[in-house]
Amino acid sequence: MIIGLTGSIASGKSTVAKMITALGLPIVDADIVARDVVEPGTEPLALIAEQFGQDILLEDGTLNRAKLGDIIFHEPAKRKILNDIMHPAIRQEMLRQRDAYLEAGNKHVVMDIPLLFESKLQHFVERIIVVSVSEEVQLRRLMERNNLSKEDALARMHSQLPMSVKEKGAHAVIYNNENLGQTEDQLKKILTKWEVIDAN
Repeated sequence: MIIGLTGSIASGKSTVAKMITALGLPIVDADIVARDVVEPGTEPLALIAEQFGQDILLEDGTLNRAKLGDIIFHEPAKRKILNDIMHPAIRQEMLRQRDAYLEAGNKHVVMDIPLLFESKLQHFVERIIVVSVSEEVQLRRLMERNNLSKEDALARMHSQLPMSVKEKGAHAVIYNNENLGQTEDQLKKILTKWEVIDAN
């Protein structure tokens, strides 16, 4: 079974992903793939340098993420150019990793995709788990974790689809408002019900 794991910023999705890894399930992590596809020597990095200029690269040939972030944050047209380079490369590599796990004999693969719904990638997976959290808890965690003002934290939260919309699109929801033990129990119940792990 191909399982999609998603959530929203500061919902605790990465924590759940670690629990899944501890259960021995292979994970394709979209965030790691996004970094890997722009390593020095890759075609996407060459295209980015072509579009944004060579000074977008650091001395060691790696991407200057901070500089690129400043450019695309203020210019939507430039952001579209970057997305048009990055998204196909990320999707291709994610599918390659998924298929490699399946060919290696894994029956189940989890695809950790933060913007699963926003990017309309539901067709990549067979079942979707959403890690959900109340807005109050999400706001508090985000402000603490990223040292943000309330306004900045809310702006980041509102740039994504509301949790309620994601929950509607899920086959299962993990509520991550309480302690991690309860979160792990919910995860194990879902995976047992789907016969991904044994009930023990």
